[in-house]
Amino acid sequence: MSALTIKEFVNYMNKEEIKERLIITPVFNPSELFDASSINVRLGNEFIVMRRQSFPLLNITDQDMLATNIGRYQEKIRLRYREEFVLHPRQLIIGSTLEYISLPPKLMCYVIGKSTWGRMGLIIATATKVDPGFKGCITLEIVNEGEVPIILYPGIPVAQLVFHETKSEAEYKGKYNCPTGPQFPNFTRNIKDWEFWFPQKE
Repeated sequence: MSALTIKEFVNYMNKEEIKERLIITPVFNPSELFDASSINVRLGNEFIVMRRQSFPLLNITDQDMLATNIGRYQEKIRLRYREEFVLHPRQLIIGSTLEYISLPPKLMCYVIGKSTWGRMGLIIATATKVDPGFKGCITLEIVNEGEVPIILYPGIPVAQLVFHETKSEAEYKGKYNCPTGPQFPNFTRNIKDWEFWFPQKE
């Protein structure tokens, strides 16, 4: 399965049928949007910050506790554009792309961090696959693996999308449908499927 290039991107973005069209919005500077075999995306201005010392552990098997204390586990913040966010070493935050993406049913993509940031220790998108039919801002898991704090600014290019055509059409049926910003992980749909692997309550 080969990666698409600029010619294929343009063809998908100009499809007559909306369902078959690759939609990326907003586009501020078309000349910065495309690389040879990827599309650049920018950092949005909303972040979920994990609170390190407000709880002893995070146990997905205790759904009541998880729902009750969700505000203790994370804090959602919104920055103005041109406002800085300081990401400290070993800190994890959840952000999203500034761009809203709509994938047609025969196109999927991978989110890959840009090498310029990677050389500074910034790891982008630890969960990288985006399925055909997905619509929304793509959530980015962002970690500073370097030794010094890194300053991030909403609106700067931080990642790139590498696209592949699928052999047949698919419909997105995931948990994160049409997000317009980062979303906290949702385990509720998986718990019953995973119960066999959890410790049995007496």
